[in-house]
Amino acid sequence: MGQRGEVGAITSAPAEALAGDIRVPGDKSISHRALICGAVAVGETAVSGLLASDDVLRTAAALRALGAEIEPGGDGVWRIWGRGIGGLVEPEAVLDMGNSGTGARLLMGLLATHPLTSFLTGDASLCRRPMARVVAPLERMGANFLTRDGGRLPMAVLGTDEPLAVEVRLEVPSAQVKSAILLAALNTPGRTTVIEPVATRDHTERLLAQFGVEVAVEGGGDGNQGAAISLVGQPEMTGRQVGVAADPSSAAFPTVAALLVPGSDVVLRETGVNPTRIGLYETLLEMGATLEIRGRRELGGEPVADIAIHGAGRLEGVRVPAERAPRMIDEYPVLAVAAACARGTTRLEGLAELRVKESDRIAAVAEGLARCGVEVEAGEDYLVVDGCAGPPPGPGPDEVIATHMDHRIAMAFLVLGAAAARPVTIDDGAMIDTSFPGFVGLMNGLGCRLEAAGAVP
Repeated sequence: MGQRGEVGAITSAPAEALAGDIRVPGDKSISHRALICGAVAVGETAVSGLLASDDVLRTAAALRALGAEIEPGGDGVWRIWGRGIGGLVEPEAVLDMGNSGTGARLLMGLLATHPLTSFLTGDASLCRRPMARVVAPLERMGANFLTRDGGRLPMAVLGTDEPLAVEVRLEVPSAQVKSAILLAALNTPGRTTVIEPVATRDHTERLLAQFGVEVAVEGGGDGNQGAAISLVGQPEMTGRQVGVAADPSSAAFPTVAALLVPGSDVVLRETGVNPTRIGLYETLLEMGATLEIRGRRELGGEPVADIAIHGAGRLEGVRVPAERAPRMIDEYPVLAVAAACARGTTRLEGLAELRVKESDRIAAVAEGLARCGVEVEAGEDYLVVDGCAGPPPGPGPDEVIATHMDHRIAMAFLVLGAAAARPVTIDDGAMIDTSFPGFVGLMNGLGCRLEAAGAVP
């Protein structure tokens, strides 16, 4: 099991022009799903480009406890020998998912239709996050859950030996809820259908198809409309070779940093450009960003491309509609940083989901921006950022930005430090490894100035 880095506070000082040609780590969402698919397939699965972050390693450890064989290779390829659908075994110990909400929710679905009892827990942050939206449809399929108040971890999952195929209409779009149901459906006789009001990231559907599952999808092709996804349970899944695209959510941080620091030229290779994940790039282009998506192709069934960014230091405020939120839900903290440097007002709508992420991201972003001298208004499901038309002032010399144990808040404000007039210090960067191991080194390689707090004048 990987451990989080003992990083502590980090200071990000104003940077000069950034430059580099890089590939950010593998996509976290796809990495979780590739491990899970390999664990319930027959035969060997080989995964290249897997993100070896703490979150993903927690999922790998849980799947080993459920009987799958998983080994990282010296060649960078992870190999999985699966149990076949319905073949998982009861774990002997509690499955500790650390900070991984994705891993916990996907495993809830997988476990729901296996006739075994298992226990899930996580760190303090994960145990505060609600799971009721996942529990409810899985209970309709026959599983039982014992949870803390509000459907929170720790929980017991009592899988059913008589799973029921269902049709579930999601009131709130959520790729994790959808994926949990689809994974439960793998070991369920009959056709299970999930109907979502707005298309969410479809990595589960794409990967299941790669492994030989017939997945029917109606609608959702452009990421702007709803979709109905269905599959017939108990198919024969066979091991595959899977390549993992570079994570667009991780790519968001060097992208915004390069846009905000004038004179920057950065290229990000093999970045995922799945239509359900590119809301940030659409928004940045609306704001006047100078970026180009080049060489579109496929990797492991996913569309990828190279992203070329030129930092002109000029962005305009825009309104970001609520219907775009599912396609960029993890990128709002760093988008708010871009908005802080833009000219005019940016309004971000449809953000209710951010209240129940690793932290209350609406509150955390608003608090941090205010400390950096940016005028911001936070509502229950929106943020309004009055841009500074250039570098924000930055915090006072003794002020520290609270990250609330949230990796994306930490990275977003380190990006702001590269563009602000004064250095920005965050209280802790240890949790960055949950999604982006090597973040500090990669950003410094581009020309940022990130150091342990106190080391940068």
